[in-house]
Amino acid sequence: MSEDSDTLTSKVSLEDPSDSPISTYSGLFSAASPKVSMSPMSRMALRSDSPKQPYDTQSLTETVMDYPFQYGRRYHKYHEGAYVFPNDEKESVRLNMQHHMFKLVNNGRLYFAPLQDPRKMLDIGTGTGIWPIEMAALFPNAEITGTDLSPIQPTVVPENVHFLVDDAAEEEWLWHHDYFDYIRLAHLTGGIPSSEELLRKSLQHLKPGGWLECHEMDPKPMCDDGTMPPEAEEGGLSAFALHDWWRAQHQSGQFTNPPRQFRIAPRIERSMIESGFVDIQQRIKKVPTNPWPSDPEMKEIGFHSERNWLEALSGWSYKPLTSLGWTRPEIEVFLVNVRKAIRNRDVHCYTNYHVVIGRKPFPDEKEAL
Repeated sequence: MSEDSDTLTSKVSLEDPSDSPISTYSGLFSAASPKVSMSPMSRMALRSDSPKQPYDTQSLTETVMDYPFQYGRRYHKYHEGAYVFPNDEKESVRLNMQHHMFKLVNNGRLYFAPLQDPRKMLDIGTGTGIWPIEMAALFPNAEITGTDLSPIQPTVVPENVHFLVDDAAEEEWLWHHDYFDYIRLAHLTGGIPSSEELLRKSLQHLKPGGWLECHEMDPKPMCDDGTMPPEAEEGGLSAFALHDWWRAQHQSGQFTNPPRQFRIAPRIERSMIESGFVDIQQRIKKVPTNPWPSDPEMKEIGFHSERNWLEALSGWSYKPLTSLGWTRPEIEVFLVNVRKAIRNRDVHCYTNYHVVIGRKPFPDEKEAL
């Protein structure tokens, strides 16, 4: 599995360490990175009719921090309902754990695009902000902006990191076109109505020659050796309940307002081509659901993957399954079997983790295409 678990295509090498330095970052801050304490109001921006107008931060503070609570979990307030997963402290701890797991999956790398002295970088769906904070140590001359629907990021960060409350699904972004050297879209499955539209906007807001990098897990359960029972026919129950969980998640995306995409990863490469990016390359890495592999590195990833699944499962499930008409007791009974499937070492299940990079062409390249 360790030899054939990567699928590489196209022109730019994702594996060249001279292009993408490996992060050895072990904490939230680098000792070399200056820090600045920032109040929540100074970290947030609220949209007005014009994205260039000043922001009413007092109004924003009152609005976005009036969090709704459901199912014993806390959810975002800004554009309430646009994101169906929790934003509470429990979820923040899990997101940071997941970040470190994906660093293992990515061989310690925070990025794969061949960046050369980028000055303006954007992280959409930044979550706890751990990725911009770690990137600040690698690119101290870059201005790194993280956006999210929830203001759950730290208030003490490197001075070149800024966080904004924003919804990338809106028609107008806060910045002019041709503004960023690098944009990162990561872990947005189930959180956006159209990945294709988000790619189009990213292309508009990148400078010519700038890079887009997408990191997404495909949640569909996979298996190569026949140890995973097959998925049941529509309406039936599978012997391996993770099949049914994935199918229910996928179906639930049709019932949110607006509808949400729960399977983004397999389409990213084709969508980037259709959007107009060039020098596109995809890396696909198998992530075991639990520590079933014999390979030590994959076993370690599987250990973290199992923990991540189990920590996330209830928060990932309540709102999507409720939208299908399930009651909370029905959800809880169902999740008992899903947890059993996740823990089952006899089933060699994995999911595919996609990293796709693409470059915005220069004007003369567009003419040649």
